[in-house]
Amino acid sequence: MVINEILTIAFFTFQGFLGAFVSVLFKSRNPQYMKSWKAVKRYITGAIVGYIFYFLHSEYNFPNAVTCFVFGYAGEDIIKNLVEIILERRKK
Repeated sequence: MVINEILTIAFFTFQGFLGAFVSVLFKSRNPQYMKSWKAVKRYITGAIVGYIFYFLHSEYNFPNAVTCFVFGYAGEDIIKNLVEIILERRKK
């Protein structure tokens, strides 16, 4: 039972990481960018977003995998936009 939950968490974390990896792959102009600190931050953010999505998933497996991948792909952009919205509301 516990192993099943751990595997599910690992699955979502990997899906988020995979989405971030594909995002970096599409945005990179040379292979050195894949190892840069900016790319590593995106990998970590994708994995964290995948872990957070674990708590939001439903019982349907395929849509969860796709949605988690998309969240990992756009995770850094989503977080930046949320932070900007929060900071704007605090200024008012």
